[in-house]
Amino acid sequence: MEFQDQDFDNGFESIDIRQYLALFWQWAWLIALVTVIAGLATFLISERMTPIYSASTTLYINEAPSTKATDYNSIITSERISGTYSKMLTTRPVLEEVANRLGVNVESFINDVSVSPIRETTLIKIDVESPDPQMAANIANELTSVFSSQVKTIQAERFSVSKESLQNQIADMEGQIDQATSDLTKELDPGVRASLETKITQYRSIYSNLLLSYEQIRLSEAQTVSTVIQVDPATVPTKPISPQVLRNTALAAIVGFMLAVGLIFIIEAIDDTIKTAEDVKRVLGLPVLGIITKHPVEDGKPITNISPRSPVSEAFRNLRTNVQYSNVDDPIRVLMVTSTDPREGKTTVVTNLGIVFAQNGNNVALIDADLRKPSLHRKIGVPNRSGLTSLFVRPLASLENTFQRTGINNLKVVTSGELPPNPSEMLGSKKMNAIIDQIKEESDLIILDTPPALAVTDALVLIPLVDAVLLVVKPGFTKTNSARQVVEQFRRSNGKLIGVVLNELDLSKSRYAYKYYNYKGYKSYGRYYSHEKDAS
Repeated sequence: MEFQDQDFDNGFESIDIRQYLALFWQWAWLIALVTVIAGLATFLISERMTPIYSASTTLYINEAPSTKATDYNSIITSERISGTYSKMLTTRPVLEEVANRLGVNVESFINDVSVSPIRETTLIKIDVESPDPQMAANIANELTSVFSSQVKTIQAERFSVSKESLQNQIADMEGQIDQATSDLTKELDPGVRASLETKITQYRSIYSNLLLSYEQIRLSEAQTVSTVIQVDPATVPTKPISPQVLRNTALAAIVGFMLAVGLIFIIEAIDDTIKTAEDVKRVLGLPVLGIITKHPVEDGKPITNISPRSPVSEAFRNLRTNVQYSNVDDPIRVLMVTSTDPREGKTTVVTNLGIVFAQNGNNVALIDADLRKPSLHRKIGVPNRSGLTSLFVRPLASLENTFQRTGINNLKVVTSGELPPNPSEMLGSKKMNAIIDQIKEESDLIILDTPPALAVTDALVLIPLVDAVLLVVKPGFTKTNSARQVVEQFRRSNGKLIGVVLNELDLSKSRYAYKYYNYKGYKSYGRYYSHEKDAS
């Protein structure tokens, strides 16, 4: 049987984005709270952090390129020199000399100096971080000066070693020439003299080359310029590089937002309650016959009686229609309304469903079969002096005196009466069967309000007496496992479960509120009703 108004799920999959937006709106307070706390905490921490300043300088490595080198080799050589100098700049001896010149401890900045060659150039960049902006600039500039001096010293030592080596070779060669010349003056043998003359010529050639090399080194030394040139001196920074208060605050707020969203999904994942019609169909395998939104109650009076044209009253009429159509061939005469746990609003459903059936011309009898914690009399507004339990000790002829008038046409009620010590035994007795049969003779429809089915067996023992069972589920409250257990109990007992009514749906909290709000005209009907009230 296809129930009326069950098309509210059509197109559901195509609007998932709206579900997530509704979910975020439901938890907007948590998202805002976590985001603000994360951002504010980071802001306060950042404000109290010691500011760090960074000073930078750039060095140019002035190496005379070889005329024989190819472009590729020149590039490789330059990169190697820059890389070598970058490593040398951060060696401890260099940094200790900087510390000595500035009168500070090297440990105070040894980890705050970073040096990196600039690719495809002979430039090197030096960055120094310090809580003192002046000290950062001083360290950067002094490091350049110290390193330049050390490079000059290394170059001078290299020239000195080369000159000393050549001087030794020249002196040695002069000695050999003098010795050969002396031998020549003493030698009379023409052959030996010729050999000595040849040797002297060779020695003088070598001597000339050594002198030339020596002069070239002297010339190079005289023409040498500094190979380390500071092209961009460090200046005193005016703004700290950290903490970046606004950036940190923004990032923390973003992280807080993401954490809040993740927390929401975790909460939703572990929330073991039924929230939607999809949940009912998936978990219980039952159709949703009606959806009743949470609504204000005026003095405890049934809304279908005091506001018969309200959207909620229309929802109860939709429920009435679906109950009627649930079994057209065999009309329901006795309907049980139950729930899994207390506080799901089953008595409210019984009361208002009975009223809309009565408003439709049906002769309706409401029976409070909750002999443990009855509340139907309070919903209807009648006393509970004499009721169902009285019929177990009185003749059935007194049934008419047990009915209480409600002030609503076609609606009468049998309250619970005095509470017995053995409710299950009474409800499952033959006398209860006879009572139901007697009331059926005087009514078109009997609606039984029973205790929650999960807590006690009262509802189960009434199964043989009823034609159908309607289960009340409160979205976001009814546990999935509890509802599944109740349904399994009814099915094992051959209970005729016709469907579920979702009761007290909170549109302000449910992430599926947009879908339910449009449920078969809720929105338009509510707008029409509000216009009617304004007009009146």
